[in-house]
Amino acid sequence: MSRGRVFASMCSMVFLVNLGRVVFAPLLEPLSAAFSLSASTAGLVATLAWLGSATPRIPTGYLLTRVERHKVVLGAGGVLTGAATFIAFANSVVVLEVGAFLMGIASGAYFIAANPLISELYPERVGRTLGIHGTASQLAAVAAPLFVGAVLTASLWRGVFGTVPFAPWRGVFVVVALVAATATAVFYWTATRTEMPDAGSEDRALLAAARKQWPIIVSGVAILGLTGFVWNGLFNFYVKYVTATKAVDPGTANTLLTVVFAAGVPAFWVTGRLADRVPHVPLMLSILAGFVACLFALTAVKGLIALAVVTAILGYVIHSLFPALDTYLLDSLPDENRASAYSLYSGAMMIVQATGSVAVGTLVDIGFAYDTVFRTFGGMLVAVLAVLVVLYATDSLPTGGRDPSVARGD
Repeated sequence: MSRGRVFASMCSMVFLVNLGRVVFAPLLEPLSAAFSLSASTAGLVATLAWLGSATPRIPTGYLLTRVERHKVVLGAGGVLTGAATFIAFANSVVVLEVGAFLMGIASGAYFIAANPLISELYPERVGRTLGIHGTASQLAAVAAPLFVGAVLTASLWRGVFGTVPFAPWRGVFVVVALVAATATAVFYWTATRTEMPDAGSEDRALLAAARKQWPIIVSGVAILGLTGFVWNGLFNFYVKYVTATKAVDPGTANTLLTVVFAAGVPAFWVTGRLADRVPHVPLMLSILAGFVACLFALTAVKGLIALAVVTAILGYVIHSLFPALDTYLLDSLPDENRASAYSLYSGAMMIVQATGSVAVGTLVDIGFAYDTVFRTFGGMLVAVLAVLVVLYATDSLPTGGRDPSVARGD
């Protein structure tokens, strides 16, 4: 069986694991009503999904020094199926939070195993294939608000399981569990019938990878960790933000949230290809500068049309950063360090990123206005960008780029 079918099945799986992370944003309102959540607690639920995504990344990197990549991908699918089923029957805030954390764990383990595997399935087209894979992931983010809205309006979930209080929001997780089980089975069927690459067979020392590749690991964390922190807080509270400060009704706000994620679909597709053709660091720094500009513009605009335009541009810009940075890392790291170093970067980056939602929720509960919070975050990113530009100008920032003399597994 061709590697193309394995890749196609992975695109199905990444759709689902990303859905498991982003589905909490459009569900914050119904979950808040069902469990009487404050803004900070609602933010914590969303944060736990992202903290869960951060937690297994470094352990998964170590696991990959002992276990083949595709087996870890398979395990992640099993965890996602179980976690979605667990949340569907949540009867307390604690159970909800544990379920969100488990769904995050599934996504974190998946990405650490899948991204290096994809770069090794197609070593000549790392940016392109990561862009396609990222596009599939982003489609989940686009579909999440629409999917949640459709399930919440369906009355068939009420009382389906007799004495269990099966509120409509529970149906979201039932569907995720069923489809995840199917996608995992399809991946197992394709992977066991395909000769997988062995480029990672030399990657057997996590700490050695850290010592050797720390400059590029730290660079990645600095660029995406703090940017992701701001982005995580923004998109999880986007609906609450625009309804509270921009005089937008909840239905329109959810539509605009869909626009944010829809703009990411062409961003992954185009930037993935662009990342194979232009220098990595200037591309990443340009995207970061664009995101900062969009963040300040979002806090300043008035009127629905202006808000929609800025929202669309912001969505395109921030989602361009992900394939650009993944290509920078995976195209630059050698076979013997790739998965280990990538897991160290990703785990550290996600820990920083995951706290964005609870930070925003806590600051708002204290009494700070949303605009004040996001402008402050924007100022922080300006400082980060200035430091990175100086480091790049003085040749102190790793520029990336794989040594063509290093053979990659096929």
